[in-house]
Amino acid sequence: MVLYMVGLGLGDEDDITVKGLKVVKDCDVVFLEAYTSVLGVDKERLEQVYGKSITIADRDLVEQQAEDLILEPAVDKKVAFLVVGDPVCATTHTDLWLRARQRNIKVQVIHNASIMGAAGATGLQLYNFGQTVSIPFFNENWRPTSFYPKIKYNREGGMHTLCLLDIKVKEPDFQAMMKGKTLY
Repeated sequence: MVLYMVGLGLGDEDDITVKGLKVVKDCDVVFLEAYTSVLGVDKERLEQVYGKSITIADRDLVEQQAEDLILEPAVDKKVAFLVVGDPVCATTHTDLWLRARQRNIKVQVIHNASIMGAAGATGLQLYNFGQTVSIPFFNENWRPTSFYPKIKYNREGGMHTLCLLDIKVKEPDFQAMMKGKTLY
């Protein structure tokens, strides 16, 4: 039927658009993506305000189980995939959109405020931003530097850089993964 990708905005349950709220209330199944960003309220508050049961979609669900748990129901049901910010600002969400389209599932995106637009509140002109970079969460054994060249490029071009900082939300245990187990 349809996969609705609904932006929730940046703050709390009240930031959803009127269109987004109507869609959520009309959906059969609702997921809340909960690993690329964090909303200022918990799932229970969203359920109370939106009047729907919500399933948390962690990294594993979105990246490994989406075909069965999100896309399969969207073949004959209305499914909402709620995203903090705007649904098209993360590659993870674009990937889900593309997978749905490959299965001939209609996708409708309901945009909302995102960190990309909110950067303008700093007083810096959005036209002067270069490439956005993601800075992973470092640990004692892993300190990647892959984002440095983009920051350098932007700086040399006189451009600002929006740096998105990684968050730790239900991350897999890499030692266990090397042993063929998935633990969080």
